[in-house]
This record gives sequence, C-alpha cells and structure tokens, in this order.
Amino acid sequence: MAKQKQQQPKPAADAAPPPREFKTAHSPWFTYASMVTLFSLCPPFVILLWYTVVHADGSVARTYEHLRDHGILEGLKAIWPMPTVLAGKIILAFALFEAALQLLLPGKRFEGPISPAGNVPVYKANGLLAYAVTLVTYLSLWWFGIFNPAIVYDHLGEIYSALVFGSLVFCLCLYIKGHVAPSSSDSGSSGNAFIDFYWGMELYPRIGKHFDIKVFTNCRFGMMSWAVLAVTYCIKQYEMNGRVADSMLVNTALMLIYITKFFWWESGYWCTMDIAHDRAGFYICWGCLVWVPSTYTSPGMYLVNHPVNLGPQLAISILLAGILCIYINYDCDRQRQEFRRTNGKASVWGKAPSKIVASYQTTKGETKTSLLLTSGW
Repeated sequence: MAKQKQQQPKPAADAAPPPREFKTAHSPWFTYASMVTLFSLCPPFVILLWYTVVHADGSVARTYEHLRDHGILEGLKAIWPMPTVLAGKIILAFALFEAALQLLLPGKRFEGPISPAGNVPVYKANGLLAYAVTLVTYLSLWWFGIFNPAIVYDHLGEIYSALVFGSLVFCLCLYIKGHVAPSSSDSGSSGNAFIDFYWGMELYPRIGKHFDIKVFTNCRFGMMSWAVLAVTYCIKQYEMNGRVADSMLVNTALMLIYITKFFWWESGYWCTMDIAHDRAGFYICWGCLVWVPSTYTSPGMYLVNHPVNLGPQLAISILLAGILCIYINYDCDRQRQEFRRTNGKASVWGKAPSKIVASYQTTKGETKTSLLLTSGW
C-alpha cells in the first residue's frame, strides 16, 4: 500500500467536512446509557477509590457505611477534596516537563499506519529516553532535597480532584478545537454534540506541526504518571517506616518493568486502536489523564500504609510470575506487529497463523482489505 504524505490542517476558508454518519452496534438508547454511565460514575469512582484505599484502610464496607449513614450525595461531598493551588502547580509542572521532553528530546522518525482519510501521521520516537530522564530527574530531586515526592502522596486527593475537573475542561477544549481548527482531514462531527465530546472530533489532534496531543495524554502524561506515582509510594513508605516492604518492592518493580516495556515498544502502540482508531475525546483522553494515574496505581497506594511482608521465596515467585505475564503481553503485541508487517505471511510458533480477512470502506469511498490475526498466545 503506497504511503501518502500527512495532510496539514486545512485553511479556515475551507468548508467544514460534512457530519459523518454515526452508527452504533447496539440500540441508540443502550449506547447513550453507556456513555452517561461512564460520564457520571467514573469521576466519583476515582475519589471513592482514593478515599477507600487511603482513609478507610482499603475497606469497601467502611466506605459503604459512610455513604449509607450520610447519604450518597452528602457523603460523597464530605470526602471529596477540593482542588488546591499546590495540586495545580504539581500537575502543571509535571505536564510542562513531559511536554518539553516530548518536543525537545531526540528520536527517530516513525510513520504510523495510513488513516481512513489517507494521512500518514509522523512521530518522533523518544519515549524511552523521556521515561529515563523523567525517573532520573524525579529521584534526583528527592535525593538532593530539592523536592520531596511524599508531598505528592500527602496531597493525592486534591491532585485527583484537580485532574477530574481539569481533564473535563481539557476534553472540552479538544471538542472546540475539532470544530474550529482541526489538525487534518481525519476529523469531523457525528452531528451529535454529546457523542462528539465523548468519542472525540479528531483522530490526530496536534498543536502546531509536531506536538501530538494523543501521544501526550496517553503516553507522556498517563503512562509516565503511573511510573512516577509508583516510585512516589515507595519513597513515602520509606520515609514513614525507614524501610520499603518486599511487597512494595515487587509491586513497584513489576509496574516499572511493564512501563519500561511500553516505552521501549511505544512506536508499536502508535499502530494500535488507541491511536489509529479512537478519536481524542473524553473516552480516551480523560481516561489516560485521570483513570490511569488513579486506578492503575492503587495497589501501591494501598501498600503505603499497609505493608505486607512476603518473605524472599514468595516475593521472588510473585516477581517471576509477573515478569512472565508481562513477557506474554509483549509477545502478543510483537506477533501482531510482525503479522501486520509481513501482510499475514509471518510464522507464529513455527506455523502459519490463522486470520480473518476484513473489508472496509474509507471516508473517501475507497474499499480496503485488512488481515486480523486470530492465533498466537
């Protein structure tokens, strides 16, 4: 398939693309109910999870009793921390630092898959270097007494609260940008404002020519904050107890190994559905900005105040089992990428893989064919 050059945003004088036909796999009522459920339940769930883990000793029953005794709305209001200036400064400093690394660090040119509108997104593959610089910088700030990461844990509720509301504003900005200044022809409205906000207006939104917004939200903020918070919990436990429990060490090691694998393979992630299919809206951007830093880090968040002594044998066993699972996850991704690269002619476990041949139609009315890998791990 011949590659085409990435199209730049159309001049403002161009006519806006017509609304694309929006079809759902389920009934419209089921689709809208699903979206409303995520809109209404995900933000309070983040705060309830933090409260349960940090203030209720991980007891769902205690959190339930609090909501039962005070009522759901009043009980939620009582435990929901207000965003603070300090929380905003921490988030802004981290976001600006990661944005600067994304733009300034060197990296190889990488071309993503051809989009439905015929564009080829171009990236700079510097994620692993940004990951290393981030962790070294964060640990150095702590080691030399410039910044104490324990502050992040102490103000975690305020940080999550600020992320919940701030990320909604961010998604609103993406919605407006998709209407008034789309970055490429891979954009457009479904004709329904609610769906456009939820699903997104643009496939590859950018600021300028080089700053890819989805790479920032998904990789450089979401995944990077996962690693930073995992280290934060270790430091907080060390400052509280003078040591780090083996359970925390195993938990943090597995998280960092997984995240290292992710950034080592980041260019492969740019070819997955998250980037090549899902548009930049609440569904994926709010999830990466809020859901990942809160729910994905919750095991370490719990272990800060509840260290578990596993013992060498059990700790090593859990660590090795976790590494095996991470390898299986990586090899599944590797098989899929190799399958795509060879157009289905790759060998999986010494034999030809089974596949599904799928045809689809692009927004330009062109019929394309894809191969879907169905065998492997």
